[in-house]
Amino acid sequence: MSVVIVVGAQWGDEGKGKVVDLYAEAADTVVRYGGGANAGHTLVIKGQKLVTHLVPSGVCHPGKPCVLGDGMVIDPHTLLEEIAELSARGLLANGELLIGQDAHVILPYHKRIEQLREGRKGAIGTTRRGIGPAYEAKAGRRGVRIRDLFRRERLRELVDANLEELVPVMQHFGGAAPTAAEVAQWIDEAATAGERLRPHVGDASRFVADKIGRGANVLFEGAQGTLLDIDHGTYPFVTSSSTIAAGACQSTGIGPSKIDRVVGITKAYATRVGAGPFPTELHGDAAEALRQAGGEFGATTGRPRRCGWLDLPALRLGVRLSGMDGLALTKLDVLANMPEVKVCVAYKLDGREVDELPTDLDDIARAEPVFASYPGWGSLAGVTQFDDLPTTTRQYVDTVQRLAGVPFYLVSVGPDRAETIVLSDPFRD
Repeated sequence: MSVVIVVGAQWGDEGKGKVVDLYAEAADTVVRYGGGANAGHTLVIKGQKLVTHLVPSGVCHPGKPCVLGDGMVIDPHTLLEEIAELSARGLLANGELLIGQDAHVILPYHKRIEQLREGRKGAIGTTRRGIGPAYEAKAGRRGVRIRDLFRRERLRELVDANLEELVPVMQHFGGAAPTAAEVAQWIDEAATAGERLRPHVGDASRFVADKIGRGANVLFEGAQGTLLDIDHGTYPFVTSSSTIAAGACQSTGIGPSKIDRVVGITKAYATRVGAGPFPTELHGDAAEALRQAGGEFGATTGRPRRCGWLDLPALRLGVRLSGMDGLALTKLDVLANMPEVKVCVAYKLDGREVDELPTDLDDIARAEPVFASYPGWGSLAGVTQFDDLPTTTRQYVDTVQRLAGVPFYLVSVGPDRAETIVLSDPFRD
């Protein structure tokens, strides 16, 4: 058996969905371990596009359990919509979905608070889906969990306690206090959604532990990326959960000794959504050309992503923070037909060269990227073997692999499941 974690190595949107879908073929169970519906994974299988937001990308393999871990924050209405969409495609027809009973719930007042905050100057650019406020409630020991949806009086007590603290905040930001009718509706709708979800709810931690104990191949699917981690990312421009590989253990109550391999996902270039440092960012026509070539618009929000050259010091930091054993390189085909391809290989900071992205925002602002340049390459369509890649493409990939310090498990040369060069199998090698 093998237990493998797939985690984003950059600022999210690295193409984790495709890689999880590929690895799910060898897995017995797929577990999403963090975040909420602020993440979106885009899958393309035989030309058909599917976007998931909460359900793991392994959903495209019927019969394999898909688990939502206790470390997630879940909007029950969004989840029900996603279940309905997947069911209409013939998926989740055999009871594959398991929702952790201790995952926390996003309620309308979480969204209202976040929308008010994001409407003010200095906002960090969240998806406004209530993720952060839900995690705040969790850390403040006043969160609503999935299990609380089945106890209406308990649910009402928790909502009232939260609103007692949050209504003054809403009013401070220029919002109105919810009416008694609104609050009653929120509670009723949450309880109703809970009853619809009840058949899927259970002890996710015990379920995953039992699978591992019986020798199953278990695949953990991360959300966002390592550099958005609440503790180790570019704070405060981060998400509200643990996005590094260790978050998988925390979310599901699995000891780190049970993990066999960690696979990091990196694009052949870099993107970022929202505010925050991005030293290799491109601007103007160059950024727009890369954005259009890569379809760099949020799977959840549709927002255009900021685009730039691959940042190897940032990638090296991601490799270290998540203990990555290897990498999966995605969207290499997007760089096809560009006259020149660059990659940041180091930074100059106060007269010295540094090989990891600084973690202090002031240091990042002063750091100067050091770039290596490569001549562009042509189309990668139809390439199925690494040795058949153009010479300059192989040189670029070899540089990334060497300076990142870990080997590649696969190289993606197109969006479809079949457009992948597999170099090693983390479940077997």
